[in-house]
Amino acid sequence: MAEPVAKPTETSDSSSGEGSGSGIVVMPYIEKLAEKEPLPRRAWNSFKRDPDAHITKKGQVGANGLVFDLESAAQSTAESGLARKLKGRHLQMIAIGGSIGTGLFVGSGKALQQGGPASLLIAFSLIGAMLFCTVQALGEMAVLLPVAGSFSAYSTRFLDPAWGFAMGWNYALQWLIVLPLEIVAAAITVEYWNSPVSPAAWVTVFLVAILSINLFGVRAYGEAEFVFSIVKVIAVIGFIILGIILNIGGGKNGDYIGGRYWADPGAFNNGFRGLCSVFVVAAFAFAGTELVGLAAAETANPRKSLPTAVKQVFWRICLFYIVSLTLIGLLVPYTDPRLIGQSSSDAKSSPFVIAIKNAGIDGLDSVMNVVIMISVISVGNSSVYGSSRTLAALAEQGQAPKFLTYIDREGRPLKAIGVASSFGFLAYLAASGKETEVFVWLQALSGLSSIFTWGSICLAHIRFRRAWRIQGHSLEELAFRSQAGVIGSWIGFIFNLLVLIAQFWTGFSPVKPQYGPPITGTWPLIANFFQAYLAVPVVLICYVIYKIIYRTPFMRCKNMDLKTGVRDLNLAELLWDEKQERASWPKWKKAYKFLC
Repeated sequence: MAEPVAKPTETSDSSSGEGSGSGIVVMPYIEKLAEKEPLPRRAWNSFKRDPDAHITKKGQVGANGLVFDLESAAQSTAESGLARKLKGRHLQMIAIGGSIGTGLFVGSGKALQQGGPASLLIAFSLIGAMLFCTVQALGEMAVLLPVAGSFSAYSTRFLDPAWGFAMGWNYALQWLIVLPLEIVAAAITVEYWNSPVSPAAWVTVFLVAILSINLFGVRAYGEAEFVFSIVKVIAVIGFIILGIILNIGGGKNGDYIGGRYWADPGAFNNGFRGLCSVFVVAAFAFAGTELVGLAAAETANPRKSLPTAVKQVFWRICLFYIVSLTLIGLLVPYTDPRLIGQSSSDAKSSPFVIAIKNAGIDGLDSVMNVVIMISVISVGNSSVYGSSRTLAALAEQGQAPKFLTYIDREGRPLKAIGVASSFGFLAYLAASGKETEVFVWLQALSGLSSIFTWGSICLAHIRFRRAWRIQGHSLEELAFRSQAGVIGSWIGFIFNLLVLIAQFWTGFSPVKPQYGPPITGTWPLIANFFQAYLAVPVVLICYVIYKIIYRTPFMRCKNMDLKTGVRDLNLAELLWDEKQERASWPKWKKAYKFLC
């Protein structure tokens, strides 16, 4: 009797397994470093350049619209370095809590003050629904064309290479800006304790910590994010439980709150304009959610892992954002003078902290501030990791300075890490007394960068589906299909445009501040407009310059490359394996997998 044919297994050859999808080159120097050598010598040698290491496969990118495999940079710099050492538990916790940061814990205070609790809830719900459609579209393309990192590949291949260049730098700039943004937020939060230490000292502490984690390699990054995410998830769940108890009268004074603050001072502030002003804050808070689809695309069986990742996005949006912010709106009135941006003397605390302090629970407000500190390190850590890999990939394709291609023998893009970390020095502006103003500027830039990224993903999916049909393919050939479909991508794309329009309106016609005089005068209005719309001219300048220099074509559906970089999947075999596996599950596991 003949033995059954074994399923294909991964080999060390870079042309097999996942390496074939990302064009990652094997790094022979790692094996040499494994030899018995003194530890100091091995540590020193690990920082030397590996001439065989590349972020992306050379020759894949250009004005001809071929695949721009830049996104593999976010997951790994080389097969033996970053990708191997990020385990499943790391990716799951990063997916669940990786992007929870100051946008939720601190930025929500400004959103609550400008729009009121109803606007806060509506804006975050709409952005969350749009993101669900976006992640579904991303997942469909990521399974077929594995990408991780800057998302410019889809824009390059399905839209316009010049737009792909603009989106690559837009995404890199977003994460470069996030680092000082998070550290500025740390300086704001530390002052909650009336610390006598200069903000510059705290900036130094956080910069050193973040840089050290990234220099220790991807394993240290994964372990750090695993711990950070667990702390953030536990904190949010704990706050939700506490918030419910406090709202129904479980506080020290036994006072039932209910919907009191929705009636007085009210559910909305500044009307429809106030609602529009909250969108950019919500976009910033959700920034990084798109990385979930990329993490799923980097697994061995994306069809199996991607639905789980997408469901986690849904539950994270519902639980960590919608539920927690609903409670914030019930526990903190938007007229509270301690909300960020309202008072120069007491504007350094989060609405989460204010809610706890209002309940009179001693010490717990400081615990929540510690959680915010951890969130700052976590998101800042991810920003250095993601931006350094993106910069190195851009450099290898000739779209960034060549020196950024330096990768050492442990797979670390050292010079790109150095450049990314250098942006952290912008956080020293926190010592100038202008930290709140810096926070607003950086938050607006990063938030609109996400809008461009998400809108480009949705439009690329629309164009991809059309090209897929015109070139004679059927949907049954796709290993994973977006549950929202093309309609969901249209909803996501149109909603991103509406957010840009809303930000344009609130930029030149800002809402009246709760405290202080309204913004009047030519120069203050110009400053406010660019605070709300700074990302737009940056993206347009990148696009126009690249378009003029390289005269790139708009990609036509019949000419789109739907073959290069396609992951080789035996769809029939995958479906059979999944069916057999599901049949063996107990009932509790079937229920869990249905929900999560």
